[in-house]
Amino acid sequence: MRIFDASSVEGRRKLVARELGARAIKLNQFDSQPGQAGFEHDERESGQEEVYIPLRGSGVLRVEGEEVPLEPGRYVLVEPDATRQVVAGPEGLSYAVVGAVPA
Repeated sequence: MRIFDASSVEGRRKLVARELGARAIKLNQFDSQPGQAGFEHDERESGQEEVYIPLRGSGVLRVEGEEVPLEPGRYVLVEPDATRQVVAGPEGLSYAVVGAVPA
């Protein structure tokens, strides 16, 4: 067993899976300031699908131009080819992203 406390890491992006030594999955935590927009991207090159998991606060996930509300308790799967971007709401947003290449 390995334990990683994300609160011990400065900055917006926390490389959770790397810190834990995970080899099969990717897991990152992002802590966004109010109104902060993440990098718009897709995962065509990596081929990985991603699950977005809101932890605290709220915001939206823009997927191919559609805005999906993000709030704790909601999980959103995004396919590799889809363009995505997270934008934090007025109180900020902390969220995790789990990624893996489908078998």
